[in-house]
Amino acid sequence: MTAWTWRFEKADGTEVQPAVQPEEFTTQGDAESWIGEHWKALFEGGAEQVRLFEEQSEIYGPMSLDAEGA
Repeated sequence: MTAWTWRFEKADGTEVQPAVQPEEFTTQGDAESWIGEHWKALFEGGAEQVRLFEEQSEIYGPMSLDAEGA
């Protein structure tokens, strides 16, 4: 089964622990829906951007969580 995961980072690419613990997602759509629901709490908790991975392959990112900068 393919696993989709998020990497949470500061603007400089430094990895940070998320304020909301993500689950392991089985589809890209589930991962994207989750980030859509939790982006604000993640940003307020110190994550400034995210990257989406399918297993070890980066699908896209960095994607800013800052609504002001989007």
